[in-house]
Amino acid sequence: MKKTLATLFLLTCLGSSSAYADNALILQTDFSLKDGAVSAMKGVAFGVDHNLKIFDLTHEIPPYNIWEGAYRLYRRRQTASYWPQGSVFVSVVDPGVGTDRKSVVLKTKNGQYFVSPDNGTLTLVAESLGIESVRQIDEKTNRLKGSEKSYTFHGRDVYAYTGARLASGAITFEQVGPELPAKVVELSYQKAKATKGEVKGNIPILDIQYGNVWSNISDELLNQAGIKLNDTLCVTISEGFPAKIRRENAVCRKLRRCAGRPADGVSEQLIECFRGAEYG
Repeated sequence: MKKTLATLFLLTCLGSSSAYADNALILQTDFSLKDGAVSAMKGVAFGVDHNLKIFDLTHEIPPYNIWEGAYRLYRRRQTASYWPQGSVFVSVVDPGVGTDRKSVVLKTKNGQYFVSPDNGTLTLVAESLGIESVRQIDEKTNRLKGSEKSYTFHGRDVYAYTGARLASGAITFEQVGPELPAKVVELSYQKAKATKGEVKGNIPILDIQYGNVWSNISDELLNQAGIKLNDTLCVTISEGFPAKIRRENAVCRKLRRCAGRPADGVSEQLIECFRGAEYG
């Protein structure tokens, strides 16, 4: 009799909503922490399940900068790739809030979920992790009750709410809403490429904390081009930097693929490891 009671108690615990709250909810926005917007999102999420595990990716994306949102969400070998299967990311960089842009959840081939406006934010996620499925959020069922007349805070009312419901197990992925074609809006950008003795790429973003300039040229591409440590290269920068850099076009410099290579395998040091802070 005692064994039966113990078994029933264990099953009851496993059936509670808190048992599902093992999937992390990770938030990214362009809201900053200057006011209560992020706090409101977390409050909504905890209202869904107070046992949720909520983490911040960043809230310092420049306002409406979709590209930076896409990059921070999935920088090569950083951020999403270190989170386990089932993790739910909510990204809100949404200059089109209140328009007819779609609100979606993308499931990647490795079993992670990304909740976001379909405005280009998911470009690098789709490209790097692959799309398993995309669903449009059905706001009739997956929207914070009482928020129907709120037109400009979908980050709280739709995305945080839906992300929390998904992470907590309150809904399945199939209950998010209708399935869409397995594609999302993608931003166009210059992809890095290698030919014999030459690599081309761009500077997609700056290392805002330390002032480094990050390129999208990987070690693999440098190797493909036959470029070795301490090779001398002609570095041409065509646009996007102050005149001090542009005047140094095509000047031969040492390519110092420094001993302290970047942790994510993307070359930060294409122009003598110069620090962007010195030129900006």
